[in-house]
Amino acid sequence: MMNANIPSSVRIVEVGPRDGLQNEKQPIDIATRVQLINMLTAAGLNTIEAGSFVNPAWVPQMAGSEEVFKQIDRLPGVRYVALVPNSKGFERATSANANEVAIFAAASEGFSQKNINCSIDESIDRFLPIMKAAKAMDIPVRGYVSCVLSCPYEGEIDPQKVAQVTARLFALGCYEVSLGDTVGTGTPASVNRMLDAVLKIAPAERLAVHFHDTYGQALANIYASLQRGIAVIDSSIAGLGGCPYAKGAAGNVATEDLVYMLNGLGIHHGVNLNKLIAAGQFISEKLNRQSGSKVALAASR
Repeated sequence: MMNANIPSSVRIVEVGPRDGLQNEKQPIDIATRVQLINMLTAAGLNTIEAGSFVNPAWVPQMAGSEEVFKQIDRLPGVRYVALVPNSKGFERATSANANEVAIFAAASEGFSQKNINCSIDESIDRFLPIMKAAKAMDIPVRGYVSCVLSCPYEGEIDPQKVAQVTARLFALGCYEVSLGDTVGTGTPASVNRMLDAVLKIAPAERLAVHFHDTYGQALANIYASLQRGIAVIDSSIAGLGGCPYAKGAAGNVATEDLVYMLNGLGIHHGVNLNKLIAAGQFISEKLNRQSGSKVALAASR
């Protein structure tokens, strides 16, 4: 018997071309990134993080994001999202026709300082001009909160801190906030404690979850979140990427594994698993390594 809170349909936010590839050791050429995004949209994904407009000196793997946005075959109804750290990044993203942008804060002061060289308060202040410009241009802004369960520098994070940062991102004007287990240490129990706090300040309809699979708990954590009514889930093709500022953090949960689980639960998502597996095999071959998706590996045997 399924929990009555579990949504009947889920929107998957594919983060592989940005959050995934930016954390791979080797840079990937623009043509490969474009082909990957085209394969992901052909598989039925309708929200794709296609690139990041951060300084290439900081994240060399995301150099050329302008070209990627210009060259992809855009399908109607698909959101092509760009991560932006500041106003300059926002200007670059909008000139490349990103139709949604994402901003990011952390629930940990230590992580905020290491990741973006400023406090949580300063990071929120930096986003004020972006929000103003986005509102004027009618561009939706998604917010991310990193380290919602634990931090590589501070250990366990107080759920109230996560709720406070989430509330501030909504107050800025974000339409949705994605809660990220950056280090991947969470379990269903810690996820529920965190959601107890966050659901007091925001309804489940405005929240998303973003789990890394470092300890193999990502799908269990997603299931716990589904039981709380959350219907937007971030995932990464072939389980690409870790976090460059969180040593030892494994990749995001693999989109193939997420889709297989959703299929088993009878939850609608609109994604073709076979086409997804093909996209994952394509990028894994380009990276010259095995896919991080257990479903893809099982299907290829």
